[in-house]
Amino acid sequence: MLLKIAVTTICLLYVIKKIDWATSWATFQRSNVFWLIAATLLIFSSKVVAAFRLNIYFKNINVFLSNKNNLRLYWLGMYYNVFLPGGVGGDGYKVFVLNKTYQHPVKLLTAAVLLDRVSGVAGIGVLTAAYYFGVFGGENYSWWLLASVLPGLFIYYFIVKIFFPSFIKSFWSTFWMGLAVQSIQVISVYCLLNALHLKGHDTEYILIFLLSSLVAFLPFTIGGFGAREVVFIWGSKQFVLNQSESVCISLLFYLISVAISLPGMYWVYNKALKEENKEVIVEEKSSYSS
Repeated sequence: MLLKIAVTTICLLYVIKKIDWATSWATFQRSNVFWLIAATLLIFSSKVVAAFRLNIYFKNINVFLSNKNNLRLYWLGMYYNVFLPGGVGGDGYKVFVLNKTYQHPVKLLTAAVLLDRVSGVAGIGVLTAAYYFGVFGGENYSWWLLASVLPGLFIYYFIVKIFFPSFIKSFWSTFWMGLAVQSIQVISVYCLLNALHLKGHDTEYILIFLLSSLVAFLPFTIGGFGAREVVFIWGSKQFVLNQSESVCISLLFYLISVAISLPGMYWVYNKALKEENKEVIVEEKSSYSS
């Protein structure tokens, strides 16, 4: 915990030193509210899709949650992921609650949560390869990176098949949902670019965002805060973009994510998993089996 707080602090100090906050504040002030609302709705939608993806993993191991219970638990996990050091606080809590409620093996529950994370990383990886190629147009090994996507997916498939056989039947459906989650977030960043009136380098900005998302997955900072901003500063320097303007994209994305996660605080003080209607559970089981 202390290490994660320290890393976050170092990242933020680095960002503060590198940024002209007068320029950043001016960029925030000229934001278009319409595009900010559109970005918020898209980020919210991506979280809902991600919640349904996680529920598929739970069904693979015969943990049948109603959609309402799954969304409550997912939002509580989002809240903990943002406000607890590192990005695994909420995931660990979901495993704890489901183990306590259903007496299901921790190993399988942890595997479900882990693979949910990995499917998100896989989606980011595919989009990163595509945007990297779009930026460099065949140079800087971009052809090689794009060509490695398909073999990489099959290697990922066989790893799941060998080490996590309980989840192989939903491999492709969860992969496509993971890709959809990240694609929706990419569209939300386009909205943020329009909101901040940052035009002309959309592909570069999206590539930086995708790289920052990969870094944010590493559990070394508080909810990815600080790490994303460092990547934006580094990336904007590489592509000769205004660093003080570029970091506004990351900060806005983080602030919107925090705002969306805040309702999860309600379930800290109220039971996230309500008593399930047996008819609902039977319906969920039968629909999944079919």
